[in-house]
Amino acid sequence: MKINFTKMHGIGNDYVYVDGFKQIVEDPNAFSEFVSDRHFGIGSDGLVMILPSEHADFKMRMFNADGSEGKMCGNAIRCVGKYVYEAGYTDQTHISVETLSGLKYLTLITEGSSVVYVEVDMGKAILVPKDIPVESELERFINQPIHIEDKEYLVTCVSMGNPHAVIFCDDVDTLPLETIGPKFEFNPLFPERINTEFVQVIDETTLKMRVWERGSGETFACGTGACASAVASVLNGYCKKGAEITVKLLGGDLKITYEENETVLMKGTATKVFDGIIEY
Repeated sequence: MKINFTKMHGIGNDYVYVDGFKQIVEDPNAFSEFVSDRHFGIGSDGLVMILPSEHADFKMRMFNADGSEGKMCGNAIRCVGKYVYEAGYTDQTHISVETLSGLKYLTLITEGSSVVYVEVDMGKAILVPKDIPVESELERFINQPIHIEDKEYLVTCVSMGNPHAVIFCDDVDTLPLETIGPKFEFNPLFPERINTEFVQVIDETTLKMRVWERGSGETFACGTGACASAVASVLNGYCKKGAEITVKLLGGDLKITYEENETVLMKGTATKVFDGIIEY
């Protein structure tokens, strides 16, 4: 069968988007694994299905490159906002999107008929270990030691609808991420695996970050990871609540604000690359 798709990215975090209003993908898990292959498929960090919703304006399902379904992706949801507006599914600049981690609310910033930025209300950061989840009896998992092979890492765990482990370090550029990333991802401390962010604090409003995403490996950007890193930077005293924090990723910058009420706002670009048809 032939499937129409749109390739989009949020600062380099690229997904294949399929319009579920027009076509059905019977097995999105397998299809995601197929299209994500950068040699034999389209090439992406995963698949996003844009669907009708009974609870919101739209529904998003996202799948990682290994075929596993994720609960939420901050970069992908910005692209969903751009897609539905520019495809004419809505003329509203404030929309809601249903995800597996709950309803998310988007503000679309437009120029003419194009969406240039999207701000996402990501909801409140989840800090209780059993809800992240992390195998810990602590009230919060902040700056706690984890041993990976012979090295100790101080880790702060946050969920933004999906689980994140944030580690602060002096230099993110020289990290052997392909070696240590999987060891965090599959550590038994994290029953649902974990996304791992390595963060270098530039100043109190600027962070530099690399990310190892569960199911996808290192990616150019991770929106929920940037949010988790901003939250962790506040919890560890590097940044302040209420201040806009620039998180610098391999693919570009995101603007994150950790509000006084623990709600997290994320602002960034969404970019369409091309439309296509793939035989599957």
